[in-house]
Amino acid sequence: MAAAVALAAILALATPVAGAAEPPRISPAGDAAAAGMVEVPSLAPDIQVEMRYAGSDNFTGAPVPGYEANRCYLLEPVARALARVQASLRAEGLGLRVYDCYRPVHSVASFMHWVGEADDPALKARWYPNVDKARLTDGYIGEVSGHSRGATVDLTLVRCDGGGCEPLDMGTPYDFFDPSAHTDAPGTTPVHLANRHRLRDAMAAQGLAGYSMEWWHFTLRPEPDPGTAYDFPVR
Repeated sequence: MAAAVALAAILALATPVAGAAEPPRISPAGDAAAAGMVEVPSLAPDIQVEMRYAGSDNFTGAPVPGYEANRCYLLEPVARALARVQASLRAEGLGLRVYDCYRPVHSVASFMHWVGEADDPALKARWYPNVDKARLTDGYIGEVSGHSRGATVDLTLVRCDGGGCEPLDMGTPYDFFDPSAHTDAPGTTPVHLANRHRLRDAMAAQGLAGYSMEWWHFTLRPEPDPGTAYDFPVR
């Protein structure tokens, strides 16, 4: 009951999303199929999936509630756009590795709860060394998320050869909450900037717009359904 009340309070305070007259409603859909989402590798089998919040290699230091499997779901138009990006990269020996896709509403609420907890020096040193934890809500961790609407994806580029695929060096890790992770951060090396722009341009060509504060974050524009959020677990 307490968790439900906390979640309701978060949604009541949420800022309306672009294209919606009010905060998104939570759909009663109980799984991906009912929500009109598809598993991305079903359209592009060679896309790599490494859902960071299903394990402990993330800024919370633990698996995130709502992530029960290493599976990437997105609304079908978003998944198809991502599959087109993957197809466009193959000729260059490049591809995509996704780190987060659909995110349940209660997972977003767990992030907000985590922000209010006491800091962990080890996590801070690795994920947000130059930003106060309480300020992570200023552009990094939000009360609502396009991920919950099935329209947003976090990812990077990989280069593939006979020995497998390795991520390109973007200058910072994924989910590194710091000004240096801004797509066009001053001081970014030419190599890192070129890699970020290659990812940005490939995504933009299929209608997926980047977010200037996080080189890895993209949303299909216009969103297929900006007024609806989902809360079924990733499984």
